[in-house]
Amino acid sequence: MAKIVVTGGGLIGLSTAMLLADDGHEVTVLERDPAGPPAVADEAWTEWERRGVNQFRMIHFFLPRFRLVMEKELPRVIEAFDAAGALRLNPLKDAPPELTGGFRDGDEIFEAVTARRPVGETVVATLAESTPGVTVRRGVAVVGLITGTPVTPGVPNVTGVLTESGEEISADLVVDATGRRSPLPTWLADAGARPPDEELDDCGFIYYGRHFRSADGSVPFALGGLLQHYDSVSMLTLPADNGTWGVGVITSAKDPTLRALRDVDTWTRVVRSYPLIAHWLDGSPIDEQVAVMAKIEDRHRDFVVDGTPVVTGLVAVGDSWACTNPSVGRGISIGVLHAVALRDLVRSHDLNDPLGVAKEWHDITIATVEPFFRSTLAFDRHRLAEIDAQIAGVPYEPDDPGWKLGQRLQAGVGADPELLRGFLKIATLNATPEEVFADNGMIERALRVGGPLEDTPAPGPNRAELLAAVAG
Repeated sequence: MAKIVVTGGGLIGLSTAMLLADDGHEVTVLERDPAGPPAVADEAWTEWERRGVNQFRMIHFFLPRFRLVMEKELPRVIEAFDAAGALRLNPLKDAPPELTGGFRDGDEIFEAVTARRPVGETVVATLAESTPGVTVRRGVAVVGLITGTPVTPGVPNVTGVLTESGEEISADLVVDATGRRSPLPTWLADAGARPPDEELDDCGFIYYGRHFRSADGSVPFALGGLLQHYDSVSMLTLPADNGTWGVGVITSAKDPTLRALRDVDTWTRVVRSYPLIAHWLDGSPIDEQVAVMAKIEDRHRDFVVDGTPVVTGLVAVGDSWACTNPSVGRGISIGVLHAVALRDLVRSHDLNDPLGVAKEWHDITIATVEPFFRSTLAFDRHRLAEIDAQIAGVPYEPDDPGWKLGQRLQAGVGADPELLRGFLKIATLNATPEEVFADNGMIERALRVGGPLEDTPAPGPNRAELLAAVAG
């Protein structure tokens, strides 16, 4: 059994630690933030400070793919979610049968078990700290890597980490799970490694969100998808745990007029102007201000350059490897898929072959999670360009058949149960767009049914009416 160090004690780092420890490995998790989770998960909203997670109290959703992976690999996580008051929902159970064609065998893949981010993280942290083989050390900041004899010339071989206090912690494998703010490139440079190939850009979106709670423990009924696109903005309505939910407005960072959404009254007035969204404000706010998330990076790191790893003895998982616009919780689901893939690699490959592990990890990452990252990034780039065109008052007409086909698929979800299921497979991270459109007849259905509906907007203000609502 191996001695493994995980840097970063968030959802993905702790899930990785539990997966590895369940196989008998000795796993130490090092987390910079000093505070641990509260005893009661619902109290995390007010009591737990996670300064290292800038989206900790932003609106959040755990996708059905998260539930599917956890029920198979770490079922105690979903059991604890349920016990903490997490919400189970399946759009194909809740929607009218005339829209869905009735609930079918296989539709259970669309069931989510979801909660606010602090509640979900409390559940996972509490379980990890009670998992045999896992040691969670909080308030321990990693500042560098320890290296030993290289297994291939010019490639540092990591044998442990150095903490801020000067402590050296050895390991057979170091797993970087420090997330969006991962300092891994700095650590690698200090260790003499070549830099990874990195794609980096501002995702271009700004989120303005608030949370609410009902008096009776219910959540509002969704009149449409959780993510709805309108003229120059998108709206998020995300059910959560214990009768709570989040509402968010997504704008372009190039839209300075909408920065007025930081003001509670302005935000409320704007959200009320959308007929399918307004009733989501019929609850008691549980945050005093509008939470704002901006300067979100789209980032991807490739740790094998020209066929050779930049480092051995270390791997990156989840957002430390790649991160995108965090709409509707895709990053968490991608992260747990990545964590399971790492567990499987450690099962099948001898860690005494660090060069082989590094190369195999690169190949596994490309096969398992890279397609979801790429499809997410492609959609976000198109949607941002579409918003910018809407702000300018010009049509958005990209020369990309994939985007156009996706728009027709989404337009047809209310008129064809098969298109609805195809769309949900993509939205819930159960399939990539390429996999959905590979199904026999799906392209023809999208063109025939969704094509005529594509230019029918959802009821809501146009750009001029939106600006009027902002101005009050």
